[in-house]
Amino acid sequence: MASTYSDLKIELIGTGEQTGTWGATTNTNFSVAFGEAITGSADVAFSSADQTITLTNTNAAQTARNLRLNLTGTSGGARQLTLGSGCQIEKLYLINNGLADAVTVLNASYSGVAVSTITFVTTTATATTSSNHGLTSGQTIVMTGCTPAAYNGTFIVTVTGLTTFTYTMLSNPGANASPVGSYTTPGTSVVVPAGKSMFVYNTGANVVDAVTHLSSLTLGTALPVASGGSGASTLTGVLKGNGTSAFTAATAGTDYVAPGTATTFTALQTFAGTTSNADLKTSNILETATVSATAAPASPPINYDITTQSVLYYTTAATGNFTVNFRGSSGTTLNDLMQNNESISVTFLVTNGSTAYYNSSVTIDGNSVTPKWQGGTAPTSGNINSTDSYTYVIIKTGSAAFTVLAAQTRFA
Repeated sequence: MASTYSDLKIELIGTGEQTGTWGATTNTNFSVAFGEAITGSADVAFSSADQTITLTNTNAAQTARNLRLNLTGTSGGARQLTLGSGCQIEKLYLINNGLADAVTVLNASYSGVAVSTITFVTTTATATTSSNHGLTSGQTIVMTGCTPAAYNGTFIVTVTGLTTFTYTMLSNPGANASPVGSYTTPGTSVVVPAGKSMFVYNTGANVVDAVTHLSSLTLGTALPVASGGSGASTLTGVLKGNGTSAFTAATAGTDYVAPGTATTFTALQTFAGTTSNADLKTSNILETATVSATAAPASPPINYDITTQSVLYYTTAATGNFTVNFRGSSGTTLNDLMQNNESISVTFLVTNGSTAYYNSSVTIDGNSVTPKWQGGTAPTSGNINSTDSYTYVIIKTGSAAFTVLAAQTRFA
């Protein structure tokens, strides 16, 4: 009885065979075949092209039998390592990708299990197999030998059960398949990134990740951000990152709001509250005041920048009746700064000497506005040797539409 070979190409000596030489065959089985499968390491050289490894019926040294495959040479772009003829067996591999590009590890096409029936609903084909097909949704198959021909072609399957799957045909076949034909598939694959090592498992049909869970892992160096780590060996407090560099400790008051640490907000903050809670509770609020040794002039209009201050104080005696123009800033209109149904309150303090000048005109973004003055009458003069306080409540009622409530008060 002649020798046969196992999946790993271990030579199985037939009964009564190899009289006087069986010892050498057995030694080769152990020293070569078993050694390669259990602890062996072999190089797979790339030269800017895909590579295929195979297993044949010999217990002599074979690359595809080794546990560890070292991918060497030049990739010249993303590559494929195909487990070719004889490799459609259950086997674990450690792929050490020493190339400059990623390598996809996959099986050569293999024949699927026998198909019992293929039925249809319009262009959706439902195949039933005689045993567990082992496919996964999203896998590609090549169906051949079916009648009508619409069932044949390259398709992506959706698994609906252990022995059923569906695929979408290009046209309605009009009848169930008879004969049903057969299919082949390269199975699923695993991409091994450049410069990385991965355990992969060949089920005989699919190449899959061999490790899906670790209870713990100790690294010699920090895991880089690009690999899903932090890039740092020690971290305390609140962390921040930019997506590429190592994580660093965030700074309270700069990167995040922390009780007890001063924080400067440069964007609009909205405190909404609820129907049963107030928006904000505080003991006091400090507002920015601009104090300037400037005289209120008759012209040009005084630009009051809302984003700069809440109080503007001119300490030099006014030289004429003046116009106040309210705006967001030199580059932002108040109309753009405020939304409809929002209001803001500001104060303008004007110093008067022996001649009493007053705010004779109000504009917003350069457009004239007639305020509603406290008491119902606009002022016609200021107050001599005094500081006149003008307060303005500005309410935006529509696009470029404002209501201004104004008041003048003497302080001396």
